[in-house]
Amino acid sequence: MKEIVITGSVAYDYLMRFPGLFREQLLLDKLDRISLSFLVDDMARHWGGAGANIAYNMGLLGMRPRLMATVGRDFSDYRAWLESVGVDTRAVIVIDHVFTASFFANTDAENNQIASFYSGAMAYARHYSLTNTLDVQPDYVVISPNDPQAMSQLVEECIERGIPYMYDPSQQLPRLDGETLRRGIQGAHALTVNEYEWNLLSRKTGMSQEDVLRYVKVLARTLGKHGAEIFADGQYYRIPIFPTDNVADPTGVGDAFRAGLLCGMQHGWDWDITGRVGALCAAYAIEQTGTQTHRYTPAEFVARFRQVFDDRGALQALLIPTRHSS
Repeated sequence: MKEIVITGSVAYDYLMRFPGLFREQLLLDKLDRISLSFLVDDMARHWGGAGANIAYNMGLLGMRPRLMATVGRDFSDYRAWLESVGVDTRAVIVIDHVFTASFFANTDAENNQIASFYSGAMAYARHYSLTNTLDVQPDYVVISPNDPQAMSQLVEECIERGIPYMYDPSQQLPRLDGETLRRGIQGAHALTVNEYEWNLLSRKTGMSQEDVLRYVKVLARTLGKHGAEIFADGQYYRIPIFPTDNVADPTGVGDAFRAGLLCGMQHGWDWDITGRVGALCAAYAIEQTGTQTHRYTPAEFVARFRQVFDDRGALQALLIPTRHSS
């Protein structure tokens, strides 16, 4: 895969930390009348959005992903930031009369989250296709959380044009109906979800794990502190977490993991190594507050990986400069 296109949201993240536990504030017999306000200890604004987060982490690994998204008139500094790590932003469309999307997340002491998302410029993504936005034929497309209609249209376009894609509905699962989700899965090369998202997706589609694996070649499911699992090539791979003593914030960890998967897929690594690369990407993300505040060179990544895991020499490929000029 030479030309990987990442579609999805670009947003500003407003991240807050609640020092208590959400579950202690919820009354089970009053869930139909919830009215709660949480006094938070701190708040920070960061660059984020699922599409941008995946692309950012790919850039850190020395890749040159092409990001396709719609943003608002406040994007100029963000563009420069993404380009600084190697993300190709030529397919990012600026909608001048609106602001970039915003994500508001409140995290409790157990790293549970309650979040809201304002679409802003993201709502215009439905007006742009791969055909009328890109000047190249993608080798692979990632369909990550975005305007729901845009996601559905991208699924259809990839199927019609025979472009393999990774389906990552995650945060948009509540907005997508079962039929739409089934269509996305049935045409996909890969499906990526976390454990909670998997249960919701299974309930909405009526599809079991066996049903899904009849369609996708790769199913990657993250399991929080229990690591991840990958079903690929008829095999099962259990992926441990990369050990870290510094757990700052879980926002964007799944996006970082997906970047690791895409890196391994591009290099053709074995799935046990690819999953562990994803695990280290996730560790870097969870160690910082904000989805794009961590930074490392490929050499630093390889050295840290080899302190814990055996890459059997595969990661040597990251030490060979391959980034294309823009």
